[in-house]
Amino acid sequence: MEREISSFINYLRHVKKLSENTQKSYYRDLERFAAYMKISKGIEDIRIVSNEMLEDYFSYLRRNGYKDTSISRSIASLKAFYHFLKKEGVIVEDLSADLKAPKIEKQEVEVLTAYEVSLLLDQPKKNKPKGIRDRAMLELLYATGIKVSELIHLKVRDVNLYMGYIVVQAEHRERMIPFGTAARNALLIYLEESRDLLLKGNISVYLFVNVSGTPMSRQGFWKLLRYYGQKAGIHKTITPYTIRHSFAMHLVENGADIKSLQEMLGHSDVSITQRYTKQKQNELQDVYAKTHPRG
Repeated sequence: MEREISSFINYLRHVKKLSENTQKSYYRDLERFAAYMKISKGIEDIRIVSNEMLEDYFSYLRRNGYKDTSISRSIASLKAFYHFLKKEGVIVEDLSADLKAPKIEKQEVEVLTAYEVSLLLDQPKKNKPKGIRDRAMLELLYATGIKVSELIHLKVRDVNLYMGYIVVQAEHRERMIPFGTAARNALLIYLEESRDLLLKGNISVYLFVNVSGTPMSRQGFWKLLRYYGQKAGIHKTITPYTIRHSFAMHLVENGADIKSLQEMLGHSDVSITQRYTKQKQNELQDVYAKTHPRG
């Protein structure tokens, strides 16, 4: 099965041109599936896998505590894999066609208040190179609502300080996102006072680098974000997506139109963006019901 998985990943990379993170996600799901079939069923040929074996695999995932979101993603990965194999003539029947993803309850997006955002952004030390970098990263993340993968892959050339915007290289297109004075000032200080000290004579095209002069990792940024959230005394789970959601909700609260928000967030479907306006409507209805005399 290793050969088929490798061919599929190459297809995702060179034909579909999916991001490296997406490729890794597919690879992990399929490697887990292949390992289960080899160890539990003694099967290494995808053509021998049966419907019953697929059911056994997902039962195994549930027994071992995998969440519905992980199982749903694994099903999506297998469906894409089987579809590719059938198109390539490796298999005759697509057994994944009958797989049903578990229903996942949509949770309301958790956001920070403007005050909590200010608290968070004030945590990095302004007299240390690392703190100056962290402040610039946090300011830019909140100012633009970009994903953490987009943040850490920004290059110096992607930032226009004079005009106040960044260029994000998405999978199939690029988008320009404006940022304000606070982010601009933080970036200026970082570029003038901190970045060269962190690089220690090395050269990097990436905007944000760590203390060894290499690009910041996703895990590294998640850790520092969690650290600053705890330091600020914010009793919410803070992730890069929390900042992204807060950016979107705060724009909606201040009158941003849905098409502009869709463009900045990079959503391909406006229905994804509309959840922010729906959440705001729900909040207003709750306030009305609790406070109006005839609510």
